[in-house]
Amino acid sequence: MRDAILCSSFRANIPGKAMDPSNLIPTFPKDAILSAVLPKTLFSSLRISLLILCVGVALPIDLSGATARRSIPEASAEFEALPLTRSRQNHLLVHAFINDKPALLIVDSGSPGTVIASKRRAHFGLSEVPLESKYPSRVQVNGSYNSLVIAHALRLGELNVADVPAISVDLSGPRHAALILHEPVADGILGVDVLFATRAVLDCQRQLLILNMKPEMKGRVPGLNLGGFQQVPMSVSEGFNLYVDGSVNGAPARLMVDTGAFTTLLHRPFVKGLHIPTRRTPLQSAAINIKGERLDLARIRRLSFGLFNITSKDVGVVNLDGILHESSPETPAAVGLLGAEILKSHHGIIDFGTCTLYLKN
Repeated sequence: MRDAILCSSFRANIPGKAMDPSNLIPTFPKDAILSAVLPKTLFSSLRISLLILCVGVALPIDLSGATARRSIPEASAEFEALPLTRSRQNHLLVHAFINDKPALLIVDSGSPGTVIASKRRAHFGLSEVPLESKYPSRVQVNGSYNSLVIAHALRLGELNVADVPAISVDLSGPRHAALILHEPVADGILGVDVLFATRAVLDCQRQLLILNMKPEMKGRVPGLNLGGFQQVPMSVSEGFNLYVDGSVNGAPARLMVDTGAFTTLLHRPFVKGLHIPTRRTPLQSAAINIKGERLDLARIRRLSFGLFNITSKDVGVVNLDGILHESSPETPAAVGLLGAEILKSHHGIIDFGTCTLYLKN
């Protein structure tokens, strides 16, 4: 029996109006050093969904970890293209340096900020948040408190990010699974704080992360051909989560765009309300500080996002109460996670600068 990990990272529990993504983009100084600046309210209450699955049957996803063929866009002074690897857990991994030490990070569009494995905190020499900092020393994650630390230097290719606030979290689950699968062990998670700040473009099929070194210029990414793609607008919550509006078998459905989720998941009460039959599996899912429960499968007749349609699709069904946000007068409740297997098979490209998801059949 093999272990697989679904890492949807952490969620900010901050309901409210959608944010204008342009307000999230700071200006880079000429030496390409970015001081990470996040609103203090982001750390008021966080949710981490780290679902551990024991796999005993074949899942409707490809966990082979094969590296996609890709060509690296020609380097320029404005853009930095970083190759990614895909793990057998279906995570996209990027090589980085934290305080001048090599690090391996999961690229997670469902994570509002950067996460560091608590067991690697001492290795990277991460300091506690100073008393005079605008950030709290601890944050509430799924009802329990975790330390907030500062990475004084995060380097991605030629990009240097200074003083990054990061959540110190127990990532022993995915790290243990990586060891079982004989894969490199991730040291943490690269969240959307850095991806928004660099107007990044994440190509999930070609496995490329393209950073804009001069985000104030809003230049066109070289070598990015969007011919034949369907554009799906994304909204950004005050908790820095990305959402797309779509439909499941004709019923309106808002899903979080989550590259950290190895497969697409729908909330069990939503599926039950649509009277969609489910199939039991021997899988159990558990999250940090959230009780584990059974994961089922459901065949969706039609999954749509704008003009983009997917037919006869198997998805996971699980209770996502500890992950998804409640509805508010301004925004409807989300009913699931748009996961990595759809983003891979349908050549998902996430443009953090324009808040657009591109999909292709």
